[in-house]
Amino acid sequence: MTSEEREFRPGQLYWSVVEPIWDEIEIYLGPEEFGRTFASVSRPAGLLFAAHFCQSEVCNGGFNQFFSNSTGVLAPEAIEGFKAIGQDFVAEVIQEACSLLGEPFPRERWLRQTKLGAVDSEVLDSLNQRFYGIIRSENGGFDAAADNYAARVGKSAAS
Repeated sequence: MTSEEREFRPGQLYWSVVEPIWDEIEIYLGPEEFGRTFASVSRPAGLLFAAHFCQSEVCNGGFNQFFSNSTGVLAPEAIEGFKAIGQDFVAEVIQEACSLLGEPFPRERWLRQTKLGAVDSEVLDSLNQRFYGIIRSENGGFDAAADNYAARVGKSAAS
């Protein structure tokens, strides 16, 4: 890591990769539009976007909020994003939560919401607690892990 990179506040380096693509990835118009727009950005930037959105939603309102909102469309990419940044245990918890909604993962919001209604809230609460217990510690915590990934992928993330 260069001295320039060390001057960033935690999360600032990865955010410098996510912010330019923030409006390019469409999560509100369904899975097809999400897939098309996600494919239009660099893979590393897209994975950071997905991991960021997932952790923001889950930390704010748990997996129920993440899956109920439009952001749930990107859950499979979030799993891949957490693996990319070295938070494999976080990725496993998200995968376990996703599996509660069936295979293949329901990208349509209405279908996720319907399936979520059948999930035992205690099971979801347990997954929330596991997520909260490791998101800020595994591989230095989310911000550090995402920053380190952004530093590793460098310019390829921005193009």
